[in-house]
Amino acid sequence: MKIAFATQDRQRVDAHFGWAKHIAVYDVSTDGYSYLETFDFGGKLDEDGDEDKLAPKLEAIKDVAIVYVAAIGGSAAARVVANKIHPVKVSQPEAIEEILAKLRDVLKGTPPPWLRKALMKDQPQATNFEDE
Repeated sequence: MKIAFATQDRQRVDAHFGWAKHIAVYDVSTDGYSYLETFDFGGKLDEDGDEDKLAPKLEAIKDVAIVYVAAIGGSAAARVVANKIHPVKVSQPEAIEEILAKLRDVLKGTPPPWLRKALMKDQPQATNFEDE
């Protein structure tokens, strides 16, 4: 399962989604996690009501299941959820490595319903049509 992290320093979840300079993407499973890539964003990223700056970020995370952020605006959250991505807000800056380790451990046990749903993001929908 791919997980994204909004970050300014590439080490912690410490960025508002719209203002993030970087979005780091990792793959996580019960066996562990691995770094995939980091998307870098430049230009004017501060709060300005410019929804166009969200498009490249939404494109960058289009195939992730979860995005961790320090904060996210209402319209950005709606757009993230519309792309079947679960946004998770951290209450204070937290190390990406620590979050990944916790996620790996939760996946080994019984994940909460929201996480089970996120795990199903890339799974084909089972359709069972019976002849009538």
